[in-house]
Formats: sequence, structure tokens, C-alpha cells
Amino acid sequence: MPVPPHIARLRAAVGSELLLLPSASVLPVDAADRLLLVRHRGHHDGWGLVGGAVEFGESPAEAAVREAREEIGVEVRLRRLLDVLGGPDYEVSYPNGDRVAYVTAAYEAEIVAGTPVADGDELTEVRWFERRELSDLPLSRFAGAVLRATGQLGAATSGPA
Repeated sequence: MPVPPHIARLRAAVGSELLLLPSASVLPVDAADRLLLVRHRGHHDGWGLVGGAVEFGESPAEAAVREAREEIGVEVRLRRLLDVLGGPDYEVSYPNGDRVAYVTAAYEAEIVAGTPVADGDELTEVRWFERRELSDLPLSRFAGAVLRATGQLGAATSGPA
């Protein structure tokens, strides 16, 4: 999806300067307790999460459901809010130079309709991972921070998170 109009207006005024934005992160889990991760186009820093900015008139939960539909083509049911996170680990620099500091609401979800596929626009790949695989994966800084903060990495390894 292109940049939402309100963010485009902000970017016209501030350029690539750091913006603080609300967002939602979706952690789809299947019946085998595997976690779905994605690869974002233009980002080569590892596996990431489904999600994105909250738009005007939308709650973080509504943004999570919309982002799953747009990015991986599925309908999700949010199981629970895992945490609301922010700080330096949630800052993202995009290939065009834009910088964003996200405050993200991270949700565990289940897919209730559809089969996840990369949208081909924002995402290039989707894949299910066993919990034990997570600690060995190359993760984006953002995804790693969310997974550590929500106990996803700690639960998958025998060592410290």
C-alpha cells in the first residue's frame, strides 16, 4: 500500500526526519504453534512481522486486521494484545531515507480465512517457523525486539532471551 495521505503530508513538511507513529504488529500463529514471518521488499536485514501504521479513524486492532489482509491476503482473528512497545529498537530507516519511530501494539492472531502469500508489493516472502527456529533466524531489528519483548524468542530457546 502506498504511503497514507496524512504521512505523505507530514513528509512534505519534514522530509525524512524521524517521525513518531502508532502502529500494529501481527504475529499469526497456526495450530502447530508456528509463527508466520515475512520479508519486506527493499529491506535486507532479515525476517520481519506483518504490520504497519495506524491510519486516521482506526484503532490499533483494526489496523492489525487491515494490515494482515493487505500484506498477506488473509483474514485474522486477534487472540490477544501481547504488549505495546516503543523506543530505539522500534526505529526504522526505509530505503528512501525516511525514518520512523514506531509505538507498536503487538497482537497474537490466528488466520481464519485464506492462505498467506506475499502481496508482491510490500512483501516478497512469507514463511511459517517453528518456535525453536526463531533464535537462529536473521531477524530485522524491529522484529527481534518485538519477539524478545513478547517472550516469543525466550520461549523458543533454552538460553537467555
